[in-house]
Formats: sequence, structure tokens, C-alpha cells
Amino acid sequence: MKKSTLHGKTALISGGAGGIGSLIAEHFLEAGACVIIADIALGRLKTVVRALSNKTAQTISGIAVDISDATSVRRMVRYAEKKLGGIDILINAAAIQKPIGRLFETPSADWVKCITTNIAGTMLCCKNVLAGMMRRKKGKIINFSGGGATFPRPNFSAYATSKAAIVRFTETLAQECVEFHIDINSISPGPVYTAMFREIIKAGPSAGKDYKDALRIKDECVDTAAKTAELAVFLASDASDGISGKLISSVWDNWKNDKKLRQKGSLYTLRRIDNFKFSEKDSK
Repeated sequence: MKKSTLHGKTALISGGAGGIGSLIAEHFLEAGACVIIADIALGRLKTVVRALSNKTAQTISGIAVDISDATSVRRMVRYAEKKLGGIDILINAAAIQKPIGRLFETPSADWVKCITTNIAGTMLCCKNVLAGMMRRKKGKIINFSGGGATFPRPNFSAYATSKAAIVRFTETLAQECVEFHIDINSISPGPVYTAMFREIIKAGPSAGKDYKDALRIKDECVDTAAKTAELAVFLASDASDGISGKLISSVWDNWKNDKKLRQKGSLYTLRRIDNFKFSEKDSK
């Protein structure tokens, strides 16, 4: 990653005090961007801002936000636009995972809260940032997929449902914003040992297969956060211009070299596979 990759760019990162969000912020600063991080956890937010400020001469500051609250999101965006003079890049890394357990054993209110926070929260952040990007006819938005978006994930029905919805939201919004030259993509980060993994371990056997997987990831020190941050830098940079509406795995996809990322069609998207569509010519 060149230190000038994001020189002159401005970025707003929701969930910026979390494991993935804070690492993306660090990579963005190293690449030359000015960054605002936003998070609901005020104490952790202050700690991350202080730590990052000691590492860079770039602009870095933070603001508390509840992405499920429209007023809070508007306040965040106004602050970032005033502080940065405009937002070139939006990273939607904020999300919650609970409830953990089978649907019929978990509170309905927790299920609804997860859906509202993850789906509506991502939508609110996008909608409030889009106005400025549309005026400038340029921008980058990066959303996050997650475990269960492309396969069934028992005991995490709310989280999995929300992440699948975010992928389709990303694809749809990308098409709506083509004329404004705004690229919008989703990242599938793979296993990253964050607070969500610690939640799974704390939940114990009620998390099902994920409990054993989380313990294995912890013991083997499997962590793909750095690859996720590198992909985020690429998707935020001018080098990715024209790549939009895609779901990209930071671990399994050859995103650095695959020219098919720029093609239209079903590759790198959320689709049903059947005998008619699987071999479509635009996916070759």
C-alpha cells in the first residue's frame, strides 16, 4: 500500500472504534486520507482516536453515533462534512450480532433491534452521505457482508438476514447511483477476531457450530483483518473506479488481479444458481 494511495481523500467510518473499523481507519491514515471515526461506544472511541492521533499527522477525530437513530446519523454526517470539507469515502462497519440462539428461543425485540441497527443503520448512513457525493459526482461507499449472508447460519438468524439484505441493498444502490459515478461495494471479511467473536465464545454451546469455530480461530490466531483493511483501501482508491455493486471476499477472492470485477453480470454478486444461469456468457 502506497502512502499516497488515498492522498487528499476524506473518509467517514461508522463502527470506527471496533476491531475492523479501527484497523481500516489506521490503514486509511497511512494511505494519506483524513478520517472521522464514529461509534456508539464513546469510551472506546476516545481511546482509538487518541491512539491513532499519536501515529499520524493526518486529520483524525471521532464522534459518537447511534446508526439506528436518524437524528444521530444526520448529526454525524454534518460534523464530518464540516470537519473534512466533504466526504469522499463512507465505510459502514457498525453492526450488532445478538440475539444468539434459535429463533423460537430468543426475544423478538432483540431480533428486531439487530435488523433495524444493521439494515436501517447502513441505509441511513448511505442516504445522508449520498447528497454530497451526488453533487460532486464521485464517491466510494463500502458496506459489510458477514457470516450467513450467502449461506444458512443457525442460531444467528437476525444477523445473517441483515447481512444478506445489506448485500442486495448494495447491489441495488450501486445501480441507482451509476450516473453519479459513485462506486458502492460490499466486503466479506472472513474470520476476524473481534468483539463479535468474543460474544460467540461467551454464548457457549447455544451458538452451535459457531462456538467451536470461534474457539478454533482464537486458538489458531486466525485473523483476516489486515486483508480486509487492504481491500477497503483498494475499493476506496481511484484504482477501483468502475467496480461497483460487487460482494468481494477479502480472503478468498483475487481482487488485486481479477479483471472480471469490472464486468457486468452475476460474478461477485448474490444470486441463485440454477441450470440456466450458472454458465451465462457474461460470467465467463
